[in-house]
Amino acid sequence: MSTPIDTDDGGGENGGTGDDLDWGLDSSTGESEAATLMADTKELSQEEIDRLLNFAVGPQTESVGQTRAIERLISTTTVNKDRLPMLDVVFDRMVRLLNTSLRQFSSTSVEASLLRIDWLRYNEFLDTIELPALVGVARAEQWDNHIVVSVDSALIYCMMDVLLGGRRSRARRIDGRTYTSIERKITERLIRVILQDLSQSFDPITPIDFTFDRLETNPQFATITRATNAVIRVRIAVEVERRVGHAEVVIPYATLEPVRGKLVQTFMGEKFGHDTVWESHLKAELMRAKLDLVAVLQQTQVSLGEVLNWEKGTSLKLRIDPDAPVVLQSKTTPLFAGHMGQRNGNISVKIDTDLETKQELIDGLIPH
Repeated sequence: MSTPIDTDDGGGENGGTGDDLDWGLDSSTGESEAATLMADTKELSQEEIDRLLNFAVGPQTESVGQTRAIERLISTTTVNKDRLPMLDVVFDRMVRLLNTSLRQFSSTSVEASLLRIDWLRYNEFLDTIELPALVGVARAEQWDNHIVVSVDSALIYCMMDVLLGGRRSRARRIDGRTYTSIERKITERLIRVILQDLSQSFDPITPIDFTFDRLETNPQFATITRATNAVIRVRIAVEVERRVGHAEVVIPYATLEPVRGKLVQTFMGEKFGHDTVWESHLKAELMRAKLDLVAVLQQTQVSLGEVLNWEKGTSLKLRIDPDAPVVLQSKTTPLFAGHMGQRNGNISVKIDTDLETKQELIDGLIPH
């Protein structure tokens, strides 16, 4: 059974009215909305911010090799690299050429292999150089810029032993001394071989000459660009007599800017929107096309009223001499100029001047 609720204006046993009930509902609803709004606008504490950004708040929160979130956030914008497919082809060809060149250079079995191609900042490359090392600076003549070739001590000592008849076993690393003049000279010759093969690798794309400039023992003296500029590092492993050394070629991204349009191609000789075969075929067909030529004796301006008054037998005076030049034109393009005469009973025009507009006529018909 249900009990009816008294809604008289006089009130019930509780002494409340209908208006009081409505006000109570509205008040509770407003309080809940305010609580929800305060929860949405709650500010994070410093401890919560540190935990979000993975800052170390204690030894237990730091794991070995773990990168903090703030460092990852900064490092995401370190190098803005573009995909250069042809650059992989160039360096792959360079490694193949090095296998032959280094065999001739050392007169022994040499195996060169491409390890990786990295995009990084120039200061990061300087930090990764294992000392002692020799760093060669070369000039890209046609690009008016520089590149760097770095050779580590393992490859230097290996080449020294092979070329000078030393021991063929694994050499002990020598620290704490500067390189001798003989070691510097042999390293310079090795860098020149690498630069020559690098020049040949770029030949199918663009002619470029890499000229050796200087040799530095301190990497800080081999600065060729700003520390924060992007560079491309190519790391090459060279195995000689079961001993492995490494050479690195570093090219600033700004150095490749003159040929960037060719390096972004996906295959050799790619041309977007330009087909030479179709162009040659169209040009050959145009050469067989019929062309209407008009010999213009004289051009004059006449009012519309005079033209409307013309009748059969009206004479138009051109006011020109018999030897006045005649212009041969196609549509509105003048092609030749000459004089009118008579040949075999026919009126003819002898061409005296080529107005050199034929190529303009062809270019207007063939898209480029």
